[in-house]
Amino acid sequence: MKKLQFFLVLLFIGFAVQAQTDSLVLSNNDLIVGEIKNMDKNIIGIETDYSDVDFKIKWDNVKRVYSKTNYLITLSDGRRYNGRIRSLNDSIVEIDTQMPETILSFSKKNNKVEETFGQKVDVQRHQIVYLNALDDTFWSRLSFNFDVGTNLTKANDFRQFTFNTAAGYLADRWKANLNFNSLRSTQAEVEPIKRTELGASYNYFLPHDWYLMYSLNILSNTEQLLDLRTSNMIGAGNYVVHTNKAYLGFSAGVNFNNEKFQGDESSTQSGEAFFGAQYNIFDIGDLDLMTTVVGYPSLTEKGRFRTDFKFDIRYEFKFDLYFKVGTTMNYDNQPTEGASDLDYIFQTTVGWSL
Repeated sequence: MKKLQFFLVLLFIGFAVQAQTDSLVLSNNDLIVGEIKNMDKNIIGIETDYSDVDFKIKWDNVKRVYSKTNYLITLSDGRRYNGRIRSLNDSIVEIDTQMPETILSFSKKNNKVEETFGQKVDVQRHQIVYLNALDDTFWSRLSFNFDVGTNLTKANDFRQFTFNTAAGYLADRWKANLNFNSLRSTQAEVEPIKRTELGASYNYFLPHDWYLMYSLNILSNTEQLLDLRTSNMIGAGNYVVHTNKAYLGFSAGVNFNNEKFQGDESSTQSGEAFFGAQYNIFDIGDLDLMTTVVGYPSLTEKGRFRTDFKFDIRYEFKFDLYFKVGTTMNYDNQPTEGASDLDYIFQTTVGWSL
């Protein structure tokens, strides 16, 4: 009787694996069969027929993974592949590079482009830091989120509204991001406070976690009497830490600045260098911490130095909802006449991510 039960279990698993090509073996030897959607920031998502919502499991708790799906795969050393994955044992994962990346070889013997068509690459499971299932559609590579917050008080008829949204697209060798942030605040007998920021960025990935970057940032705020600042940043960066627990990246380059302040008839142009750092910690339960700081020493205005700083803490709920607390600061040691050298905002918002 026990042999018959064991045979039926194996038969059920066989049918399930055929119907849904992906499976996970967890550290407690539980088996989950379904469709692996993605893995990012140490969390893997898998859709099953017997659950209304996707399972979200820590990648560290996965012992083995098997899939016939094609993925965009990123490793902790910066290598990127398109291919299928399957575990060879509890620690080694084989990547079948069905549509592999082109890898640059910097050998002293030659500088030719080396291609790895159809090869199989064996890696440590913990080296895999990103998976995204690809079905060759635009939506499979798209990310999106938005959050809103509001404050109302009867005293002084105070009203404040904040809105933030961001969208991104990840291709094999590049990614693009677009974000928009807006704050509006009114209070009796006080001039309205307005702050608007629009940003677009493009990164082209190079070997060993290096990348080329271009960023366009548009900022307007009343605290610094800034009607409009347009920044065009060109540079390069590198992720010195890129794991399933955190990543730390640095970037540097030049910035072409165009500014118009309140009361000025025309705008002014200036050139700046920039040095930036970004630190993200995400293996702390449902919390996600992100810090970004960029310094801008001027190349054309003697002694001028600007700094942009952002810090966000995000707590993930179910159904892709989240609660976020964040602050943004903009400092200029040579502000225009009558303006403050520091503008900052503190926001608490609720949002949703795709």
